[in-house]
Amino acid sequence: MSIVLASGSPRRRELMEMLDVKDLVIIPARGEERPPDGAAPGELVMALAAAKAREVAAGRAAEDTVIGADTVVWIDGQVLGKPHSEEQAGQMLRLLSGNVHEVYTGVCLIKDGEESSRFAVTKVHFRPLSEEEIGTYVKTGEPMDKAGAYGAQGKAALFVRGIEGDFFNVMGLPLCLLGEMLKERGIEVL
Repeated sequence: MSIVLASGSPRRRELMEMLDVKDLVIIPARGEERPPDGAAPGELVMALAAAKAREVAAGRAAEDTVIGADTVVWIDGQVLGKPHSEEQAGQMLRLLSGNVHEVYTGVCLIKDGEESSRFAVTKVHFRPLSEEEIGTYVKTGEPMDKAGAYGAQGKAALFVRGIEGDFFNVMGLPLCLLGEMLKERGIEVL
């Protein structure tokens, strides 16, 4: 029996390796992310996480535990995924500057044909950012593969005034929630 992370995210991999999960296998889901129309952010990330987990579980043994995850940033009624350009990354950072936003991560577990999904939400307080700071940060390239165009565990740590909730959720994998979900399935990672 293996624990399979259906993600190509280096941060999710790093978090699973930090837990020293035994028999960890990384298989990134390759399918196109198709968000459901009009879904609330929690429903959205659970649906996308489930799609990733189902795709990878289809090629695995039933006794394997497949974990899918998806993260978005939510501010002023808008979902911010990964930016598609430096210009879009700058726009996202301007929107976050001096504001509070929420980070949602959906987690889906599939084992023995049974599926369960949940999500975590964390509030993040950004300090006001200057145009120069935004431009310099975007030029680092760090924002380009991250929901909301920033990595709280990287250089954008300088922008985060405070966090309410699971810090690891902001990195893309709420470890407390994941641990609870695994324990409910009889899987101890500690």
